Amino acid sequence: MRTVPTCLVWCTRMSLSPHRSRSPQTPCPCTPPLTSTTSTAFTINAHIRRRIQSCYRGEGTLALPWLLNKELPCINTPMQINGNFCGLVLNQPLGGLHVIEGLPLLADSTDGMASVAAYTYRQHSVVFIGTRSGNLKKVRVDGSQDAHLYETVPVVDGSPILRDLLFSPDHRHIYLLSEKQVSQLPVETCEQYVSCAACLGSGDPHCGWCVLLHRCCREGACPGASAPHGFAEELSKCVQVRVRPNNVSVTSPGVQLTVAMRNVPDLSAGVSCAFEEVTENEATLLPSGELRCPSPSLQELRALTRGHGATRTVRLQLLSKETGVRFAGTDFVFYNCSVLQSCVSCVGSPYPCHWCKYRHVCTSHPHECSFQEGRVHSPEGCPEILPSGDLLIPVGVMQPLTLRAKNLPQPQSGQKNYECVVRVQGRQQRVPAVRFNSSSVQCQNASYSYEGDDYGDTELDFSVVWDGDFPIDKPATFRALLYKCWAQRPSCGLCLKADPRFNCGWCISEHRCQLRAHCPAPKTNWMHPSQKGTRCSHPRIAQIHPLMGPKEGGTRVTIVGENLGLTYREVGLRVAGVRCNSIPAEYISAERIVCEMEESLVPSPPPGPVELCVGDCSADFRTQSEQLYSFVTPTFDRVSPSRGPASGGTRLTISGNSLDSGSRVTVIVRDGECQFVRRDAEAIVCISPVSTLGPSQAPITLAIDRANISSPGVFYTYTQDPTVTHLEPTWSIINGSTAITVSGTHLLTVQEPRVRAKYRGIETTNTCQVINDTAMLCKAPGIFLGRPQPRAQGEHPDEFGFLLDHVQTARSFNRSSFTYYPDPSFEPLGPSGVLDVKPGSHVVLKGKNLIPVAAGSSRLNYTVLIGGQPCALTVSDTQLLCDSPSQTGRQPVMVLVGGLEFWLGTLHITAERALTLPAMVGLAAGGGLLLLAITAVLVAYKRKTQDADRTLKRLQLQMDNLESRVALECKEAFAELQTDINELTNHMDVVQIPFLDYRTYAVRVLFPGIEAHPVLKELDSPPNVEKALRLFGQLLHSRAFVLTFIHTLEAQSSFSMRDRGTVASLTMVALQSRLDYATGLLKQLLADLIEKNLESKNHPKLLLRRTESVAEKMLTNWFTFLLHKFLKECAGEPLFLLYCAIKQQMEKGPIDAITGEARYSLSEDKLIRQQIDYKTLTLYCVCPDSEGSAQVPVKVLNCDSVTQAKDKLLDAVYKGIPYSQRPKAEDMDLEWRQGRMARIILQDEDVTTKIECDWKRVNSLAHYQVTDGSLVALVPKQVSAYNMANSFTFTRSLSRYESLLRTASSPDSLRSRAPMITPDQETGTKLWHLVKNHDHADHREGDRGSKMVSEIYLTRLLATKGTLQKFVDDLFETVFSTAHRGSALPLAIKYMFDFLDEQADQHQISDPDVRHTWKSNCLPLRFWVNVIKNPQFVFDIHKSSITDACLSVVAQTFMDSCSTSEHRLGKDSPSNKLLYAKDIPNYKSWVERYYRDIAKMASISDQDMDAYLVEQSRLHASDFSVLSALSELYFYVTKYRQEVLTALDRDVSCRKHKLRQKLEQIISLMSSNS
Repeated sequence: MRTVPTCLVWCTRMSLSPHRSRSPQTPCPCTPPLTSTTSTAFTINAHIRRRIQSCYRGEGTLALPWLLNKELPCINTPMQINGNFCGLVLNQPLGGLHVIEGLPLLADSTDGMASVAAYTYRQHSVVFIGTRSGNLKKVRVDGSQDAHLYETVPVVDGSPILRDLLFSPDHRHIYLLSEKQVSQLPVETCEQYVSCAACLGSGDPHCGWCVLLHRCCREGACPGASAPHGFAEELSKCVQVRVRPNNVSVTSPGVQLTVAMRNVPDLSAGVSCAFEEVTENEATLLPSGELRCPSPSLQELRALTRGHGATRTVRLQLLSKETGVRFAGTDFVFYNCSVLQSCVSCVGSPYPCHWCKYRHVCTSHPHECSFQEGRVHSPEGCPEILPSGDLLIPVGVMQPLTLRAKNLPQPQSGQKNYECVVRVQGRQQRVPAVRFNSSSVQCQNASYSYEGDDYGDTELDFSVVWDGDFPIDKPATFRALLYKCWAQRPSCGLCLKADPRFNCGWCISEHRCQLRAHCPAPKTNWMHPSQKGTRCSHPRIAQIHPLMGPKEGGTRVTIVGENLGLTYREVGLRVAGVRCNSIPAEYISAERIVCEMEESLVPSPPPGPVELCVGDCSADFRTQSEQLYSFVTPTFDRVSPSRGPASGGTRLTISGNSLDSGSRVTVIVRDGECQFVRRDAEAIVCISPVSTLGPSQAPITLAIDRANISSPGVFYTYTQDPTVTHLEPTWSIINGSTAITVSGTHLLTVQEPRVRAKYRGIETTNTCQVINDTAMLCKAPGIFLGRPQPRAQGEHPDEFGFLLDHVQTARSFNRSSFTYYPDPSFEPLGPSGVLDVKPGSHVVLKGKNLIPVAAGSSRLNYTVLIGGQPCALTVSDTQLLCDSPSQTGRQPVMVLVGGLEFWLGTLHITAERALTLPAMVGLAAGGGLLLLAITAVLVAYKRKTQDADRTLKRLQLQMDNLESRVALECKEAFAELQTDINELTNHMDVVQIPFLDYRTYAVRVLFPGIEAHPVLKELDSPPNVEKALRLFGQLLHSRAFVLTFIHTLEAQSSFSMRDRGTVASLTMVALQSRLDYATGLLKQLLADLIEKNLESKNHPKLLLRRTESVAEKMLTNWFTFLLHKFLKECAGEPLFLLYCAIKQQMEKGPIDAITGEARYSLSEDKLIRQQIDYKTLTLYCVCPDSEGSAQVPVKVLNCDSVTQAKDKLLDAVYKGIPYSQRPKAEDMDLEWRQGRMARIILQDEDVTTKIECDWKRVNSLAHYQVTDGSLVALVPKQVSAYNMANSFTFTRSLSRYESLLRTASSPDSLRSRAPMITPDQETGTKLWHLVKNHDHADHREGDRGSKMVSEIYLTRLLATKGTLQKFVDDLFETVFSTAHRGSALPLAIKYMFDFLDEQADQHQISDPDVRHTWKSNCLPLRFWVNVIKNPQFVFDIHKSSITDACLSVVAQTFMDSCSTSEHRLGKDSPSNKLLYAKDIPNYKSWVERYYRDIAKMASISDQDMDAYLVEQSRLHASDFSVLSALSELYFYVTKYRQEVLTALDRDVSCRKHKLRQKLEQIISLMSSNS
């Protein structure tokens, strides 16, 4: 293969050009292959040097006429030319004509090479190639002729990699540049290979196999790489394991296995043998280097093999005590002979199974058979029916059935004799049978039958059994057929062609197909094919086809009837007097004969019948058809259309007469066959072939059988192929059917143009209409998306083009030029689907994606039909505005767009009716009478009603005042609902998320309320205690011990719920370094919990609902560990934004510092139900850390207490700083600066505090009359005579009240109303801020009268909910979505959901609601609800009581969304249920979709999950003090010492491994220290 040197070498003063005609600026015509760079560069340099030397000797010319405009000779110059010479003024520029060849190492003709970089790694040249399709290819070069492409990594979809590739200084990363992004990729991704073979077989020179850690990595990342066999770099050095024996019966526990290994490092630290996750035992290292392992116990074998049939192949894995990792394994087979139900399958098994003949069982222990002679070891000894052909049984015939057999057992005393069992049409018939020695059995006399004559024979389920239900084996080919001679054989011919084995014959006198024995006088009356000269009389012709043909002959005539002979040779035929020759291949005995016509020699032959004779032509064997056959002369006179594309594919209609005659027709257009479609008497339709001569005229010829027909004046014209040059618009919606205007050439020649699109292997088409020769109008084809939501930026089809007959060039247009955008969608007209409107009012139809984000001026064409009548439209991105409809009454509303139809509901258009004249007269008369009556009553009772009038006026005035205030409140709520969303969204954009580190996050979830838990610091203990704890840690790595320990603790009545949570958390911390092992434990504990739940007859939906077991808390902790990364990368952001939005929205209105109630709330219990007058102030705060820095403007409320103002100031000044790293409000004083000298310290309580009737009001900014624009400062806490007086009392009262709010942790306590404020014992006063406690009754009557109906303020709940809706939706959508901003679904979720599905399958739970509830209780309830209610577990923030109440409402909505039960809501339902009642069905659909999408994902293998868990353990191995966790956990060993020891003694597995003795040793060591 040649390379192009121009692409490779240039010199400053000369070039080496292969062609005279190409200038140096011409780009390289192709991407060259990767060549052997060293040899090729050396060759190029040598050629250049020789060319320079020859030219400077005066030989030849400069060879660049295209550059110098003429050929110039070389000038002889005495000059020493060496390797560093690069030219003089003379002899330049200089070209060369020599083509240099190089040996390619790698050729790429698909992606195309765009950039190359390389470096050397351990004697390997590693080359990185960026491609034009956006991929990075990695190539290992081991020599001048050895290159290996070992990996291709997608970088940018569809965009080329630019030429500059750059390595990081340590050569661990490579940087790639595309048009819109810079990408950093590691030079190796060894961790993607999960096995030694995949790792070392990949060809990546960076990767090797770290044996004891069982992972693929660089050598420097393997701790034991320096040890012999610790790090493998060749495929032959992978660990190889063989086990002897390699199979064991499930009834043979504890078999000693010998494991032989190759290529393993030193295992003196200890090895365990594990059979999957079920059992793990310590192995003995033999002097030979082999291992000795016991097979699982009987109980463990049941767990391994239950439900797996005759064999179960498991992985026997070796676990290193040094690393705690399973580093090698091999397949091991457990076989179960007892599930094999037949002798042949038993003894034919590849495993040592034996058949007990007299017990009819398969066993691996031959001594279990009753008699020595009853043991069968090989197929030759099996009792079996011998093959002897099909067993044929005629219906209704009483007869015995004898079958040959072998080794039939003789029934023993107490055993039943033989029987034949026949099952047909759902009925069973048992017939006694007799055993003739061991070689045959006979079913006694019986007759058999089946109902109906729909089929002549049917296959029986036939078996021979003994002792009731012991079947004798049958050969695989054994068949029993039950048959009726007369069924489906009504004629003699059909009877005689029946299967000769049935022995059916035609009974002449009965005119019926019967057995010989059932026909009277069979010698003369019964016909059978075996008789010589047998033939059926009275043949009959039912139909012939075709009924006409050309006289030239060649027509194949098909004749159908009955008794048409038994062989084609005995049938003679003439059609319309012309001989017709039989075609043997198409003859069907007695039923059909096909013959080919000879030419008629008569000039104008008349029509005639078909004459047929069977054998001789005597009267009984001769017949003729009622239909007549005619000879015709076909002709044609025109073709339509008369022209079409040269590529063919045009549907031609050839018109003429008698074109349906004959049996075969061929249409030839010039020299190509026109593909036949259909024909009738007047036309033939076919598809034109491609023109071999391009655009031209072509004659047409017909061939009907042997007649060739032409028409001299009829021609078909081939024209230029049509082309497509432009589309407008170049987009559609997913459903398609939008209009596309197509420009092109020669479009009128296309008969049925169609547009096509291909997406993910599925092709769709739609119609086009040709307008003229250069334009046509098409409807875009839709595509099948294959996923719930399309991308907002659109989808590009794999192929997009046009079907223009057979024109191939139009099939695929430029795919990237066409885009599919999401389909529009619409909201229904209100909850009930009915919308009331007045005539003249506009109709607003809301929706999404109404205007695709496409470039250009094209828009979707909407049609809105109201009652079938279209209306004038105005379209925006989210709504259609329809002009006022002219109709009245109920009118259906339908929207049409792009082939989609949306029925949105019904418009109820109500008109104001004009009153008729009689109605007006009646109303006037009635009104007059009513007025007279009222006047009379008023006059009569004038004196008595004067006082009532005055009272009424006063009440009316109060009601008017109340109504105006209600209207004002509702107006404010509506305005807030519309404006606050934008404000919150704008403020959220710049917030930084203060994530807690992994340790703090985990401790807050595992040990809530204990910030400085012992597991965070190293344990300071004596050496013997440390040794005991390490032994205790080793004991925790015994599955049997942990399961027994936990089950024992849970059985103790004094083991509280708090203890269960503590033990679960400590266990998970202690096993942090072995999360793979901890996961196996968790699965076993959950399986036990499910088993216990079902055995106790509890409803399955209650599983995992409450934390009543250690397993449930361990599940929460497991998710806590494994979802931390997901929280940081995906779910943390919407959760933090929701918290910030709630906090900011609450602080926009008044918040009572004492009760925690707020003007804005999601919780009814925390809603201020009074009108609070307040004003927003802007204070300018001096930064506490720098007096000279810029002042920070802060918005506060004049009703805020001083502490609330300080909190807002601190939030603004220390924005973006975690809460734990900034000053607290109680440590700072608020200083109001008025002028240069006047500075006032503001306090919540001081000597100016107002006291009324034992109520002391907390000081607010309004109390101090702080004005808008005031200058304030936060200064360290000061104590002075002015503010010291009552601060202690206030602090004590407030802190006591805050403690009631902050320590409440249950949902009920968080939602409870504010507790009663007890009077201060020293002063007898009670504190209040904005509202006094609701339960106090000492309010003044005036205050009570001025209060508004409190329920009217519930509208604020809706306003707050609407403001926060986007943030709640974003959080729920992130949690309930399998695609998280480019991140994959966490493996833990898929793995645990699959485990729950497996458990449901295992316990035969098919109810989808139960499975749904298990998953909801497992993940959303156990993890997400906890995180949503307690964001301080994830972030470094402070959560106030009002924020806590709002988050509790969101968490309750989250839980309701995961429930499968329907919530019946009414007027008495809690407000938090009513608040999200309309949203919960939508959220539920998200949850169902989420669970469904997870179920569809590919299952995660245990090996992949183990690798992931090992990596997680490695990342957080040193985050906690394991010894401290073990010390805390040991407390429960001490507390329940005797119970645990007793349980260890009772458990078989624990006794086997002497776990009691090991625990006693630990207890002894710990006791010696005390």
